[in-house]
Amino acid sequence: MADYSFKLTEGGTQLLITIGASKFDASCVSEFKQQLNDTWQDTIINVDIDFAQVDFIDSSGIGALLGVQKKLRGDGQPIRVLNAKPNVVSVIELLRLHRVFSITE
Repeated sequence: MADYSFKLTEGGTQLLITIGASKFDASCVSEFKQQLNDTWQDTIINVDIDFAQVDFIDSSGIGALLGVQKKLRGDGQPIRVLNAKPNVVSVIELLRLHRVFSITE
């Protein structure tokens, strides 16, 4: 069971998600999506996801990130991936998704 934190700020326009697990993969993505759906509001235009604890991401984790981006419906900024470790960044870059997401240290 993964540990996620979802915090709405800026009057409900900013969502900060913290992933508190070492893996963001098929074993935990359904829980992530459920918590995201429970938290989501149509007023959200910016999403930051803190990956400081994540050592591994697979295609299911990437799919979950794309799902978050899709929820923004083009109304907001690209989601920002914060504090990602080099091996997570390399997967995102290998898939050329660094053009879709903003990767920030």
